[in-house]
Amino acid sequence: MSMRWLQTVCLLCASGAMAGCFGDKAIDRTCDDPKFYESAQRGAKIRSPEGLDELEDYREMPIPEPTNTTPRPAGSPCVDLPPGTVTQQES
Repeated sequence: MSMRWLQTVCLLCASGAMAGCFGDKAIDRTCDDPKFYESAQRGAKIRSPEGLDELEDYREMPIPEPTNTTPRPAGSPCVDLPPGTVTQQES
């Protein structure tokens, strides 16, 4: 029974390693399709219930409107992905 258990563990580890090495192709690196957060709408302001102090307006965090509204080129990489890394060898 212990040999069967060891084979199962080894198979699971190998499958996980293979998925980690080759799973990068499943990531969509382009932003051609709109993401779910791009359809977000500004919500109503929070009101305090009766009997409680009103909320202080100066403590509200303003969210600015986007200034760059030019469309991105088709096939361009997403800005929500981390940037690529470059390693340099010291001379």
